[in-house]
Amino acid sequence: MVKIISDSTCDLSPDLLKRYDVDILPLHIVLGDQEYEDGQNITPDEIYRWSDAHRASPKTAAISIQEAESFLRPYLAQGCEVVCFTISGSMSSTCSNLQLAAEQLSAEGRVIVIDSQNLSTGVGLLVIEAAVMAREGKSADEIKARIEALRPLVRASFVVDTLTFLHRGGRCTGLAAMMGGALKLHPRIAVADGKMAPGRKYRGRMDNVILNYARDMENELRSARRERVFITHSGCTQEVIASVQSYLESLNHFDEILITRAGGVISSHCGPGTLGVLFIAGE
Repeated sequence: MVKIISDSTCDLSPDLLKRYDVDILPLHIVLGDQEYEDGQNITPDEIYRWSDAHRASPKTAAISIQEAESFLRPYLAQGCEVVCFTISGSMSSTCSNLQLAAEQLSAEGRVIVIDSQNLSTGVGLLVIEAAVMAREGKSADEIKARIEALRPLVRASFVVDTLTFLHRGGRCTGLAAMMGGALKLHPRIAVADGKMAPGRKYRGRMDNVILNYARDMENELRSARRERVFITHSGCTQEVIASVQSYLESLNHFDEILITRAGGVISSHCGPGTLGVLFIAGE
């Protein structure tokens, strides 16, 4: 039996986690001297309220090697092979800590750790692909080989309402030069080679910006894999989300349009009002 797990940055909803039988290893949110587990005892809206009240940025932390060992032990005791997905290794030490935990448990042959080289539902897209394969009875090695082939095809991008959170967190290169006029600037942030970098810059009302951002990807969207596309946001209005959903529906391309709310770690770095459209490019 192959068990699929992911760290909490995959931003899959509880319904999707249940549907695909995926278990989550929560990363940590640090607010001042208080530490929380992502998705377990803190919500993104609580993080934003704390940040506004204290005029400070939330911090996040990877799992420790000891936490990873404790998490893996029950699966190994059940005789499972385990495929673990993590946020990009360039953004967190979670991947390396899971690999070290597997070594210390002498389980390298039964625990495969996959650096998604991505974030949010860019990770989630790969997790679902792996879960479908596990359900079909594929081995951990077969799953790894397929995921490594799909990984470069994941298209993860988003537009932000405010640059403050990304700039303070230092997770996105190239933002410093933009900060002068940041209040009216909404850049498209894309993930490439495991790192975030700003691209096209939008100005204007955020509802128009987000719809223009989605429309700018139309050629890519029409040639994407049909199974699913994600709309993932960090607290946008229902009207904004519905406008993007309606646009994607008008393409008559995707079998499923999935809407998820970004978890605490991703929200801590991108801030409120962020929205992304994420999919896998056609092979």
